[in-house]
Amino acid sequence: MSRVLYVAEPRGLWLTRPAVVADCSVLAAVVFAEANRKDAIDMLVARAVHAPTLLPYELANVAAKKLRAGATQAEIDTALADFAAQRIELHAAPAEALCTLCARYDLSAYDAAYLWVAAELKATLATFDHKLAEAAQRHLGAAG
Repeated sequence: MSRVLYVAEPRGLWLTRPAVVADCSVLAAVVFAEANRKDAIDMLVARAVHAPTLLPYELANVAAKKLRAGATQAEIDTALADFAAQRIELHAAPAEALCTLCARYDLSAYDAAYLWVAAELKATLATFDHKLAEAAQRHLGAAG
């Protein structure tokens, strides 16, 4: 006796949650309640957030700097717990591709990783970093 397979999924889930690649500057603004937090949240709301696998390390580095600058351990713990609660899909970026982007746009390998993920996903890249934003405008415009 054959059985019927029933599948239920939200209508247009992918259409209602376009992808955005958010760099560490954007996510740090959110979890550490920085001055530009509202702009960052506005960019991320109702979007599927993506980043390279290096994001947790970069955010931990920001946390350590904030701790050395006088933030309390409780503030850091709260921010990192907020980050851990975020639904962010992480992607591994190949070193060879990163090296190419570094050379082409004079970026660090870290910034090149965000650019690579955005290009691979054909997604928006959100950053407060002017140099990365300029590279993204050039690269993603050409990749389209």
